[in-house]
Amino acid sequence: MNKHVKPPFNDATWRRRAEIYKFLEEICQDLDLLGEQTMRAKRAYEAVAEWLAGSLHPLLSNIDVYPQGSTALGTAVRPLGRDEFDVDLICLILKGHAGMAPEDIKKIIGDRLREHATYAKMLVEKKRCWRLDYAGDFHLDLSGTIRNIQCVNGGELVTDKKLHGWHPTHPKGYRQLFEKRAQLMPRMRRMFAKTQMRDQASIEPFPDPSIPKGVLRRVVQLLKRHRDNHFLNVKEDIAPISIIITTLAMRSYDHCVGMYEFDDELDVLISTIRMMPHFIDKSSRDGRQYYAVWNETTQGENFADRWNLEPQRAAAFYAWHGKALSDFQAMRDAEGLDGVTKTAKSNFGDKVVTRVMDARTNKISAARKSSSLLVAPAIGLTTKASAAAQTVRKNTFFGD
Repeated sequence: MNKHVKPPFNDATWRRRAEIYKFLEEICQDLDLLGEQTMRAKRAYEAVAEWLAGSLHPLLSNIDVYPQGSTALGTAVRPLGRDEFDVDLICLILKGHAGMAPEDIKKIIGDRLREHATYAKMLVEKKRCWRLDYAGDFHLDLSGTIRNIQCVNGGELVTDKKLHGWHPTHPKGYRQLFEKRAQLMPRMRRMFAKTQMRDQASIEPFPDPSIPKGVLRRVVQLLKRHRDNHFLNVKEDIAPISIIITTLAMRSYDHCVGMYEFDDELDVLISTIRMMPHFIDKSSRDGRQYYAVWNETTQGENFADRWNLEPQRAAAFYAWHGKALSDFQAMRDAEGLDGVTKTAKSNFGDKVVTRVMDARTNKISAARKSSSLLVAPAIGLTTKASAAAQTVRKNTFFGD
């Protein structure tokens, strides 16, 4: 087990870093989809799945409809600059599709959705999927897939964007691998945030937003929000896609947790971000650079395939990643409430940071008034009594 050799922290540094990580956790909690939003999306998903399964068409008589993407992984964040969030669904056709073209399977799914009076009004055709637009709230994107008999892991095939052929994919396998890595516990000298890892061996078909996220999911959420904020005013469509961020983060997290011992969660976060580019495969052919971010759960799915057609996407990723690493290091090292707040607003946007700071201030003020606000060694501000905890009479967090 490797260790980062650093000078020992004093007690004030431990408390400051603890509060910064708690603050990042609170930002993630604010960015989580609202409970009522998630329940509406869950009900909508279940209704759509039931409608498809109730079709008399023989192709739809044996299907498996399930969520994929960030909602399924528990890494979704509320959109920046718009109200609607995405819920990605898969409709796996299990039998009867032999010899059928991708456009035919897509048409059968679309025809069934049009048979529903409400869905027909909401339906939007995309290049390789169907979208049900719940205006002002969320939209469901439904893609048809078939079994990939050549994948030993039980993968699937999804149509390409031009409906010319099938591409390998494996949403269920990807989710299982992500959850396995999310359950890994970093080895740390001190643990400030209670990070109960999610056990998803259940039959619940839609994610439960109330389950604690753990370090890996929070890293992904923070990076996605930083990306959204970084590219907010960039006109070109070059922002790194979420699956690339998620894949590199989970591979880096797996590597770091297996190799190193950490000071705290902030150390895990920075190390995970720093190592992400090491999991991009690069090769040169005919004087050109080619990139691959592979789906480890099936063969042939390169999440960075567009980088090889549009090199500006690769350049945008590396520039953003360098900025993200620098920004998170700056937040780790920030001193005082003003310094933390200023850095956070630059990274995540004014609105979310203001909401979090207002909620934190209100909670601390209420605890102070009731004499239940305490400070304990190596913990910092807390409302839980302990033998070493003392009543707080002034602001003492973030190193102030």
